[in-house]
Amino acid sequence: MKTLFIECRMGAAGDMLTAALLELFPEPEKIIAEMNSFGIPEVEYIPEEAEKCGIKGTHMRVLVHGEEEDEHMHDHHHHDHEHEHHHDHDHEHEHHHHHHHAHPADIEALIDTLHVNDAVKADAKAVYALIAEAESHAHGKPVDEIHYHEVGTKDAVADVTAVCWLINKLAPEQIVVSPVHVGSGTVHCAHGVLPVPAPATAYILRDVPIYSTEIRGELCTPTGAALLKHFADRFAEMPAMRTRAIGYGMGKKDFPAANCVRVFWGETETAGDQTIELDFNVDDMTGEEIGYAVEKLLAGGAREVFTTPVYMKKNRPGILFSVLCTESTKEDIVKLIFRHTTTIGMRETKKDRYTLRREVVTEETALGQVRTKRSSGYGTEKEKLEFEDIARIADETGQSLFEVRKALK
Repeated sequence: MKTLFIECRMGAAGDMLTAALLELFPEPEKIIAEMNSFGIPEVEYIPEEAEKCGIKGTHMRVLVHGEEEDEHMHDHHHHDHEHEHHHDHDHEHEHHHHHHHAHPADIEALIDTLHVNDAVKADAKAVYALIAEAESHAHGKPVDEIHYHEVGTKDAVADVTAVCWLINKLAPEQIVVSPVHVGSGTVHCAHGVLPVPAPATAYILRDVPIYSTEIRGELCTPTGAALLKHFADRFAEMPAMRTRAIGYGMGKKDFPAANCVRVFWGETETAGDQTIELDFNVDDMTGEEIGYAVEKLLAGGAREVFTTPVYMKKNRPGILFSVLCTESTKEDIVKLIFRHTTTIGMRETKKDRYTLRREVVTEETALGQVRTKRSSGYGTEKEKLEFEDIARIADETGQSLFEVRKALK
């Protein structure tokens, strides 16, 4: 499975992600030429070599009208009506001669004019929608009344579009993002002193594993946060993968740690998803009631349900229910458990899943069409005839299951 892993040990920003992804391509000059044909007015991408803590990488400059933004006016967390606070990463872009206030509709209209495919445009709009929602929440205003400041400028649109386009061009089957380092301390803005992460960034990173260290400063920008939130299939440590290429996207500032986003491009054996196990014990349900509950849980979206005989308190025989589900279905499954069983509580465990790649192939045989399940990975290959097809043929021909299997082999 083609996998992109994004390591955010020093946060993330649009230009850092752009530079890191660019390094994954064998001919970056051709990629830059394509990016400079997006059609963003007066905008030019210029990659340049950079070094942080002895590590070589790429810094992405974005010029507007031939000039780069003033170093004190980089991506900020408040995008309302005034010039904003200094960004400690110095990542994102706005030229100081072109400050303006952009509405969400203005950004969508600009994105619609770009020379990129519809999938890239849809991704870019979705990223801005996350930022608009965060700004709406932070300022207590409806989304249609939000004014972007730095995040609304052409060079920031360039960052968002570039990341969306590069990921679309890579076409990963899964994107895994590390826990995000947000920095620490405070930042100064037109409205006063705010804690790190500032409100909009914190809102975007809800449900995302984030952390802080002794490094002072704002490391994750709202643009970076929105890009990660939109594209990540999951947030976790690096999965086991065969790496084909590694990219380093550098920020401007120097810190005790290398100020970069690192990306890994390669293959994983499995989707590497995570499953949730909900466990509970009961000692007052009949066999019929237990069977009915299992059926309801499976019909309600549980991946698997199994029961185990156990001895409970006072040596009472009971049943241990184990219900496997996903994060997205957990809430519904919990409701079904309380509705269809007698338990008054349960335990939750999150577990990583390792699976083989699977496909179902239909083949014509002398006995008719038969499906075969094939699985591979981790140096193993397996295949198994679909039982329902074997049973159907057995019923149609009057043979036993064993005779049908032998004939098909």
